Amino acid sequence: MMQETENSGLHLVTLEDRKSLSISGITDIDRFDEREIVLYTSMGELTITGKELHIHAISIENGSLSVDGDIWALQYGDKDKQSPVSLLGKLFR
Repeated sequence: MMQETENSGLHLVTLEDRKSLSISGITDIDRFDEREIVLYTSMGELTITGKELHIHAISIENGSLSVDGDIWALQYGDKDKQSPVSLLGKLFR
């Protein structure tokens, strides 16, 4: 018999044609605009840079996010860095 496992600690990043990005394991979103999205994952801080970035879908239950736009870079920051809890971050908890 298979047991269901909780995916809260699992962090996956899928980038398709530099236009569509799916991320799981998100714990908080710090800030976002059309050129930069800064968020926190189970693996640390993640900064997405590009042009005309739009958050397409967000799932509070799964801690997942989909972004559309012209994606130029994904950059991880300090793994141990914790953000102050924002209003959007409270929804993820």
